[in-house]
Amino acid sequence: MDFELSEENRAFRDMVRRWVDTETPKAWARELERNEHDYPFALWDKFTAAGFHGIGIDEAYGGQGGDVMTQMILGRELARSLGGLAWIWGLTSFAGGKSIGVYGNEEQKKRFLPAMACGELRASIGFTEPNGGTDVLGALSTTAERADGGWVINGEKIWCSSSHVADYILLLARTDKNVEKRHHGVTLFFVPAKQKGLTVTQLPKLGMRSIGSCLVHIENVFVPDDLVLGEPGRAWYMLLPTLNNERIMVGAFCLGVIDGVLEDALDYMKQRKAFGKTIGSFQALQHYVADIATWQKAIELMLHNTAWLQSQGRDCGMESSMLKVMASDYAVKAADLGIQILGGMGYSAETDMQRYWRDARLWKIGPITNEMARNGIAERLGLPRSF
Repeated sequence: MDFELSEENRAFRDMVRRWVDTETPKAWARELERNEHDYPFALWDKFTAAGFHGIGIDEAYGGQGGDVMTQMILGRELARSLGGLAWIWGLTSFAGGKSIGVYGNEEQKKRFLPAMACGELRASIGFTEPNGGTDVLGALSTTAERADGGWVINGEKIWCSSSHVADYILLLARTDKNVEKRHHGVTLFFVPAKQKGLTVTQLPKLGMRSIGSCLVHIENVFVPDDLVLGEPGRAWYMLLPTLNNERIMVGAFCLGVIDGVLEDALDYMKQRKAFGKTIGSFQALQHYVADIATWQKAIELMLHNTAWLQSQGRDCGMESSMLKVMASDYAVKAADLGIQILGGMGYSAETDMQRYWRDARLWKIGPITNEMARNGIAERLGLPRSF
């Protein structure tokens, strides 16, 4: 058993950490987030200049290479400062690089991956529907019908992050209604996001600001056959392994939030004075940071183990769900304690604790609710399906 990062991964982590402190400090992240409906193109461009969009994309397609562990190191370090803004990198990494890399044919890889790696292509995800939430398949009403040379799609998607600035949307649609099971007959499309028939509306929300979460109305949108990913009708079988990657990524982002919370809490406790001494000498607050540090270590070990399993091609479905549940629960708890430690300043928009809390709170809901993830864990332990 070896719990240490490799020398190469440690060097990469240290490089990213220095880059974050220099290029994306917390004060700048707060400024970006205040402009709720303005997508932070400057942040995207910084990721491009650093080569981060190419992490996880094979060098043969213009990427930087790197396995899931490399991606998770990057996600963790970005979230320490950026919180939910780390999705500016993560969204295209998952919906674009990871998805095309796994489902795409050789022609699609050559067409899209180099553009993603150099920051010229942004991707969004269109899975959830207004009446669906976690019940993606049961509520799937977006349809794609055969047409000459392709498909015509009609329907509506919600919470499509950054779709207002995306070039393509990774979109799930039903292509066959006469099926025995609801996970049959669904197909994955890489839909051009700026064509006629797509109407995108931004939605105001609690956290994850300036990323842009959108309602997408799809009316008679034609998608050619060469933008179908994998085999029509079998999308769900393709998606399941990559959903583990998304949950691992959420775990990494949550761990980065815990890093940022602990960093800020310790700094504040060493400087703030009350009752004639620094508040870091108060036992109650010491217990708070002890809990945060304990959660940090637990999630770090779970993250490394789960990412290692996936990098070895081993099943990590239960582990990725466990990681996602624990990491999001602890990130929210840590940020809440961070607010308590800072008192009134923790509630102020001039500090980051409230931003960490608002962003982390979403990860208990998406990309799958913690309740549904727990259902899946229980099923894997041999219990009957509860829904």
